[in-house]
Amino acid sequence: MSGIVEPAGTETAHQLADPQEGTGLPEAPTGQNRTIRNALLDAALEVFTERGYADAGLPEIAARSGIPVGSLFQHYGGKRGLYLALWEEFREEQERRTAATLSAERDRGVDDPIALFVAGARAYLEGVWDNRRIGRLLVENDGPTGFDALRRQWDRAWVRRNARLLQVDEKRRAGRVRVSVLTTVIGGAARELGDCGDETEALEIVDEVCGILIHLSAPPG
Repeated sequence: MSGIVEPAGTETAHQLADPQEGTGLPEAPTGQNRTIRNALLDAALEVFTERGYADAGLPEIAARSGIPVGSLFQHYGGKRGLYLALWEEFREEQERRTAATLSAERDRGVDDPIALFVAGARAYLEGVWDNRRIGRLLVENDGPTGFDALRRQWDRAWVRRNARLLQVDEKRRAGRVRVSVLTTVIGGAARELGDCGDETEALEIVDEVCGILIHLSAPPG
């Protein structure tokens, strides 16, 4: 779903752009445009969540947002663009959250790679809970054509960033496998958080997963 350490920009999302619909990733909006785009994204999230991506209709999204369909196309190019913009918004917020956590930990003098990795993972998972509506949407296998490939590409980048944070030699297969397993644990936990009934249960899962990560992060020997 996202990474723990470094922002990766919007390049991968642009690679999925439909030439007829545009990228759905406009420049940072200001003023009235920001209000319009936020209204469209909020409405799109509601409709996608209720009906799924495939069955969501642009007229309903426009009606719920109070924005004409023409403006929707102008800002996002269509349904694909709305979905990608939601994904990009979620991913960037998660990266800001985890980067801020890592910066704060380093400012406190923490320099142990495993401690930093687990702190970043905790921040990421807490962000998944806080933004669970969009998180649930993004883990479903019901997105634009090609989104699974984009998500796999991003997952590979996530593994590489985690390897750097853990100071693992990526040339060693065993090291790569260890980081891949750790990253998979975080991704699986993120899916479970989407189904939690309350905050107490969610935080219990986060604590449990962080304990598992501490155990699995220790290098062998």
